[in-house]
Formats: sequence, structure tokens, C-alpha cells
Amino acid sequence: MKQPLNPVTEWEQRRDRATRYYKRGEFQEYLALATENLKLARIIPDRAREGHALNDIGLAHLGCWQPQKALDCFAQALTVAQEFGNLRAEATALSNLGSTYSRLGKFSQALESFDAALQIFRKLEDPEGEVATLNDVALIYTRLGEPKRALLLQNQILRMRRLLGDFSGEATTLNGIGFAYSTLGEFEQALEYFQAALPIQRAVKSLVGEATTLNNIASIYSDLGQPKQALLLYYQVLLTRRAIKDRAGEATTLNNLGFTYNTLANYWQALKLYKQALAIYQELGDRLGESSTFLNMGSLYAKRRRKKLALSCYQNAQQLAQQIEYQPLVVKVQQFIDALS
Repeated sequence: MKQPLNPVTEWEQRRDRATRYYKRGEFQEYLALATENLKLARIIPDRAREGHALNDIGLAHLGCWQPQKALDCFAQALTVAQEFGNLRAEATALSNLGSTYSRLGKFSQALESFDAALQIFRKLEDPEGEVATLNDVALIYTRLGEPKRALLLQNQILRMRRLLGDFSGEATTLNGIGFAYSTLGEFEQALEYFQAALPIQRAVKSLVGEATTLNNIASIYSDLGQPKQALLLYYQVLLTRRAIKDRAGEATTLNNLGFTYNTLANYWQALKLYKQALAIYQELGDRLGESSTFLNMGSLYAKRRRKKLALSCYQNAQQLAQQIEYQPLVVKVQQFIDALS
């Protein structure tokens, strides 16, 4: 007769299984197992494991694009970590809070959380935690219109990751450097970094990472005036994102496909794709993505001299950008509105 598992062993084994789902981007399955672990931790009772389970559930919600639920879980995980004086768990919760605020477009709150996490990681002499958090900070600098500041930081991170032998993290940073160069309009250089990230992501079998990099490469082809090459890649990315149930990634790719068809003057197809992207962004509560799509739709209408429809889209984009306190987008939308007059 099979002996029942010790509750702690059962918790650990379930967490190992959950981690495998997380790495494959199967967030619903990860959420189900992490939720079971939370219940078990409360039955044992084991507050430390409860904190870890709350953190895992937060990551699952973030993966499923439920940032408000993620915020709540990470805040609870932070409270448990502080209650025990567990500095590593505290830094992890703070870093995850930063990622969630960043996802919501609340960049000043994100930077505050990341800064608090960095101080603890440095105190603990935890270079892996420090590097991962610095990478998130660099991405925020790019989004805030400071790509040169981001590049300085990303190059420092790349050296650290190579010293640590962090192969998977190196691909993430190469992507970040490419993103900064594309923001600066240096597309050839951006392409080099994205192409360097791709074989690493294939080697570590990161479908999510590979889809992100291919999406970035397609965007560069679009910027370089090669829209047909961009379309081929975007459709490949769309299939992957649907296969791994990455709804946020699917919306981004649909938006990018719409933008590319707009470039090719296929306005009907562009509009159809924008509307599909918009529906997903609204379902996810992703106001940054929604605002960006409204801006693209407005540009399409403006190009076709349908000023009223263009203005309506721009005003929707403006309202959303103001809600998420994203000043670069607010400025950009205002420029589009002024150009209509």
C-alpha cells in the first residue's frame, strides 16, 4: 500500500511541477497548482510556504494578464516576508510588484519597488536578483523615452550575465538592447541584437522568448521598409502565441499585423486586425495596448481623410494614456490631434 506523502514533501513536489508549467508559459495550469499549494500551506500551517505560494499565484495572474490580482498577491507575499524577516523573499515580492506596476503603465511606482528590491539584493550579495531587477529598470527607461540611459544599463547587465553564465538571461538582455536601439531609430543595429538573442532562446527552448524576439525582428523589417517579410514573421509569431495561449502577446501581434497592412494600404484588413487586438486588450484590461491600438486606428482614419473617426480614436487613446500616467504617449497623442487641425 502506497504511503501518503508528507505535506511538506507534497508541497515541494507540486511546486516543482508548477514551475515546469510556468517555464512553458502554461499559466492556467501553473495557477491551479499554486492555488492548491496555498491551501496546503494554510492547512500545515506554514506561513513561509504560504508566502511563497502567494508569490507563485501572483506570477500566474501576471502571466494570465490579471495585474490587479497579481498586485494583491505580491502585496500579501511582501507582508509575510517582512513578518519573518526573510530578506530574499521580500526583495522577490518587491521586484514582482515593480513588474506588475510596469505592466499597468505606473512607471514611477514600478521604479520605487525595483529600487527597494535592488537595495536588498545588493545587501544579500545576490547578483542574479540584482541583474534581473536592473533589466526591468532598463526597459522602463526605454519606455519613458530615455533609450540612451537604458543602453548604458543594459550593456552593464550583459557583462554581468555573461560572468554569471546566465545563458537565458543573456537573450533577455540582448532583446532589451535591441529594443533601445530600435527606439533610437538605429534599426540595423537593433536587428543584430535581436538575431543574436534568437539562437539562445531556441537552445533553452523558450517559446515565449522566441516569439517575442521574432516579433521584434518583424517590427524591424517593417521599419526598414520590408513589410512583406514582416508579415511572414508576424503570422508565424501569431501561431506560436495562440498555441501557448499568450493572449497579451496575441494582441500585440495582431496590432503589429494591422500596422503592417496599413503600410501596404490594405486598410480594410488593417482595421479588422486592429479591432481584434482592441477586443483582447479590453478583455485583459491592458490600457497601454488599447491606447496604442486606438492611436494606430486614428492614424489609419486620418490617412483616409475621415477626420471625425480619427479624432474619436485619438481622444480614446488620450484618455487611456492619461489614466496610466504615461507621459510620452500623452505627448504623442496630442501631436496626432494637433496634426488633424
